[in-house]
Amino acid sequence: MMFVVNRHINYTDICVAKCPLCAFNNREGYLLSPEEILRKVREVDGITEVHIVGGHNPEVGVEYFEEVFRRIKREKPEVVIKALTATEVYYYAKKEKMSIREFLSRLKDAGLQAMPGGGAEILVDSVRRKISPNKCSSDEWLRVMKIAHELGIKSNATMLFGHVEEIRHRAIHLYRLRKLQEKTGGFVSFIPLVYHPENNPLGKIVREKTNPVDILKTIAVSRIALDNFRSVRAYWVMLGEKLTEVALRFGANDIDGTVVEEKVTHAAGAETPAGLTVERLVEICRSAGKRVGQRDTFCNILKWYA
Repeated sequence: MMFVVNRHINYTDICVAKCPLCAFNNREGYLLSPEEILRKVREVDGITEVHIVGGHNPEVGVEYFEEVFRRIKREKPEVVIKALTATEVYYYAKKEKMSIREFLSRLKDAGLQAMPGGGAEILVDSVRRKISPNKCSSDEWLRVMKIAHELGIKSNATMLFGHVEEIRHRAIHLYRLRKLQEKTGGFVSFIPLVYHPENNPLGKIVREKTNPVDILKTIAVSRIALDNFRSVRAYWVMLGEKLTEVALRFGANDIDGTVVEEKVTHAAGAETPAGLTVERLVEICRSAGKRVGQRDTFCNILKWYA
């Protein structure tokens, strides 16, 4: 079982997409400065990864991200920068009147090494029109990831489930990810994300989270369907610590990391801590009867715990 010492940083909550499934956008109306982001990176001892995502902020452009990434790399060259979902990349490239390849190439030159898997939601457009109508299409999400992989930028992939989708939509989603992975080999981890209905418009239709049995079945099927991914993650922020431990017996082999400051899921109603210590992450994995390793962003083990 694996975890990473990381920190989540949400650079802005301003987002013109205003997805019905989201409770995070425009809660405070902020945009962090590059110095504020760098200060947050400095706060975590032993950090190996910084996870930077936000919204679709019309006041932000490519130069902002270039400055952020370069400043992090100048001071913390050993820290892997994993930043911007495919939907953010699509939005900002279009806003800057740049191709996806040019936009990502500039960010790679500035220090971008990997991308998170967010914004995938369900890769079926009939579902996306209901839950994230102003984000890029499923084909566009996959195209961004394909280009990133061609440029040598590894990525994760997510699936947000337990809302208005059907089981067949989940199957289509997994199939499309598997087929792209067969072509590029650029995906590292798959993260099934549980929809939280609190505090967002979609919650007026979907009033309860899906049940633990459905969650465990989804993780197990994902492990079988995506055997060409290095890890399937039990994301403790969304599952809670107890269910995360059980999920490690149902196909998950990764529980994410220290996280430190998760805002998006907590805005939607998650009641888990904002972050966990290394000691607690090791304890969760050990409780599942598994050998525990601290990994880097690309699932290479840096340290084993006896």
